[in-house]
This record gives sequence, structure tokens and C-alpha cells, in this order.
Amino acid sequence: MAISSVLIRKIEPGEEQQVCLFVKRVFDGFVAPLYEAEGVEEFLKYVDPDRMANRLYSNHFVLIAEQGGNLVGAIEIRELNHVSLLLVAGDSQRQGIAKRLLEGALKICQSDLDLQEMSVHSSPNAVNAYAKLGFKATGQEQLENGIRFVPMKLKIKTDDDG
Repeated sequence: MAISSVLIRKIEPGEEQQVCLFVKRVFDGFVAPLYEAEGVEEFLKYVDPDRMANRLYSNHFVLIAEQGGNLVGAIEIRELNHVSLLLVAGDSQRQGIAKRLLEGALKICQSDLDLQEMSVHSSPNAVNAYAKLGFKATGQEQLENGIRFVPMKLKIKTDDDG
């Protein structure tokens, strides 16, 4: 299917269960094998539907990508400046879906006129994907609560950048 057939939208209240099941499925296939048990447990706590619902009422938002009626991607943003989740289904990767999700999120985030950069704690296997989206590593791989990640940042162009 063409990338133009992908719909990017905010999740609606009550869709947290579906989104968390999708995120867990993609995580289990691509990221969990790189983590120790503690990291898997920590991540699964984060993607609990009730916790996601609570985050949506504080300082987070979630966009999803749908294609042919199926959920194929999700991005969660914290405080309008940090990617806390970005996952795309295995058979939909390398089709520009992550880029479309990030672009959609940046449009929302740029409502904060002072936005200079977007950060992410990339799983080690996603560093190249984030690099293709314009992120640059800002440190070495780290381990917190069993979660392996590489800190990365995306500089946001402003009108003053010319």
C-alpha cells in the first residue's frame, strides 16, 4: 500500500488498550530480545493502558498510523519535546510511517514557539532509523532500570535559521 493511504491521528479515549497491545507486540518482536528481564518488565509497566490513559491527561499525547483499517504505527510524545515511544509494525517498516508520525507530532509540538529540539532515548536497534529522521546521538548507550538506550536529539529548524 502507498504511504499516502496511511492515516495519522490522535488516539481517542478508550483506544489505549488497542494501542498498548500493538506497542507490546512490536516491542516483543524487535526490542525485548535486546533487554534483560528487568528492562522488559519496566517497559511493560510503561505500556499499561491505564497508565497511558493517565499520561494523556497530563503532559503526553499519542498519534497512531492506520493503514487499511489496521494499526501500523504509534508515537507518544512527552512535554512536547521528547519521543517516549515510536514503533512501526514489522511489515510496515521502511515505508516512511515513522517519518509521517514524527512530522505529525512535530506540528503539534511546534505550538510551543520555544521548541528548539526533540529528544529520544532510542533502543539500540533503532539508532539508525532515528538517524535517518535527523536525530543525532548525544551520548553512549546507557542502561536505566534494565532499559538500554542511546540518548539522541533532533534540532528543530526555526524561521531564524534561514
